[in-house]
Amino acid sequence: MADQLEVAVLGTGIMGAAMARNLCRTGHAVRVWNRTRAKAEPLAADGALVADSPADAVRGAAVVLTMLYDGPAALETMTAAAPGLAPGTVWLQTTTVGPEGLTPLAELADAHGLVFVDSPVLGTKGPAEQGKLTVLGAGPEDARNTVTSVLQAVGERTLWVGDDGASGAATRLKLVCNSWVLTLTHGTAETLALAKGLGVDPMSFLDAVAGGGLDCGYLRVKGAAILQEDYTANFALTTAAKDARLIVAAGAAEGVRLDVAQAGVNRFARAEEQGHGAQDMAATYFASFDT
Repeated sequence: MADQLEVAVLGTGIMGAAMARNLCRTGHAVRVWNRTRAKAEPLAADGALVADSPADAVRGAAVVLTMLYDGPAALETMTAAAPGLAPGTVWLQTTTVGPEGLTPLAELADAHGLVFVDSPVLGTKGPAEQGKLTVLGAGPEDARNTVTSVLQAVGERTLWVGDDGASGAATRLKLVCNSWVLTLTHGTAETLALAKGLGVDPMSFLDAVAGGGLDCGYLRVKGAAILQEDYTANFALTTAAKDARLIVAAGAAEGVRLDVAQAGVNRFARAEEQGHGAQDMAATYFASFDT
């Protein structure tokens, strides 16, 4: 068991709740907060203390972990937490925020004397629950020992890509990785939609590519969700749509035109309009049809 390192987890949605549970199970003293308190309350059964406000959650914590919807949400929450923050507290920023969204977070950390570690994660609900996320980290060397037990509780490996959390190195890598994830998801959904339209048994397609260079784990996972009509959110479509917009914007800022990513943004928007926003991002499948 880990030492009783005090950790505050702000944001207990699909990912944050799983991370908080793993922190509790590995011996950390955990306080949690969520804008909708009902989403945080089940964590009390795992040993977490449910706080009434961000400031209450972070007071006395050695590490603050944020897993919120986007950059503005993280900024608003940590601004509200400011009265409870102490200089030297390590802030693990795990939200996918994009380069623009990262800057005001790093500035807030600097203003309050926090040690800022940009640490977005790769993985969805299953890996989060199993403590098998991949953490992409950028932060000072002397903070890494402090957060080792936290990162080991939530992930199976940490890839350090820089020693300055404000540099955006980890956030930029996260967008590149998510670009690939979303491309695979849309490709799977569109391919199975085409199979339906052409009257092709989707299993024939999956059998045709099995074991070859065209096969991959994500094709199998998202393909199974679509064929079984199980759209339980592992990575909510609305969140994926947000990430897709961040990817397109980041590319545009550097003069990189991302036609496929922009098409993905449009697909997600259609699926959201059809009412699939709270479902898994595999529900981009429905964007291929008028209804």
